[in-house]
Amino acid sequence: MQYQNNPLRAAGISRPGLYGGFENQQALDAQYDVENAVSNFADYIADYQQSSQDARTNLKNRKVIAYGPTQMERLTIYPAIEPEAPVVIFIHGGYWKMGTGDDYDFIAMGPSKAGFTVVVVTYALAPLVTIPEMVRQVRAAIAWTAKNIGAFNGEPSGIFLAGHSAGAHLAAMCTSTDWADYGLPQDTIKGILAVSGLYDLLPVSQTFVQGSLRISAEQILSSSPARQIYASHIPMTIAWGSHETAAFQNQSSDYLQSWIMAGNQGKPLIVENANHFSILESFKDPDGLMTGALMALMDTYFQ
Repeated sequence: MQYQNNPLRAAGISRPGLYGGFENQQALDAQYDVENAVSNFADYIADYQQSSQDARTNLKNRKVIAYGPTQMERLTIYPAIEPEAPVVIFIHGGYWKMGTGDDYDFIAMGPSKAGFTVVVVTYALAPLVTIPEMVRQVRAAIAWTAKNIGAFNGEPSGIFLAGHSAGAHLAAMCTSTDWADYGLPQDTIKGILAVSGLYDLLPVSQTFVQGSLRISAEQILSSSPARQIYASHIPMTIAWGSHETAAFQNQSSDYLQSWIMAGNQGKPLIVENANHFSILESFKDPDGLMTGALMALMDTYFQ
């Protein structure tokens, strides 16, 4: 069965078969159904929430600040102990339609102990807003951070992004931002760690999430990082788990290849035995793999 409101059909775009050669709609949906791709999805979410509560209890001087006019446009900041610290801005996933930054405060644990000021972004979700509006909000959050993070022991010239799943998509979309529109230098972002992301919205628009996301043909072109690649100074690490579905692994590897072919600096980080959710665990430890990937990005840029 084909889904209604097909953005390609509405735009008069035809294409044979389904993305990635999957044989039918059921197979395609299964590839993008991250919840049913693991046996214990509810356990992962419960762990995220408990670990985030632990982070809020144990990390000091936490601040929640609005970067825009709506309740969902807010930042949670965990200031570094020392001034002029590097900054990591984390953008959560949830298929652009679930969750808040509060569910992912646990990612601050490792980077905070490694000396970062950590900023966790909350943004409005579908179906209330479209993906382009989420991109706008995330860019606004980064701009607010760049202009104000000095008051939270962060170094404005040392901002890095990390994003997971839909958050990796939103982080990658920031590579095509004209930061002059915000009164900021073009090198505002010094590196990106994109984890288990979605970079081409075309196949996503063919799946079960289309009813909530309402991805249009124009959005496929303008809001797919894979279709918005330009020459960039930003080093990027694209991470994914070896136990993720083929579609998610292909999204990451295809985007990385296109990023490098455009002359940009990028490298893969394939996490063995990790799935779409367990891959975030190592953010909890200052010596963890994800925290280490942030440190490596910092070293790459400032070497």
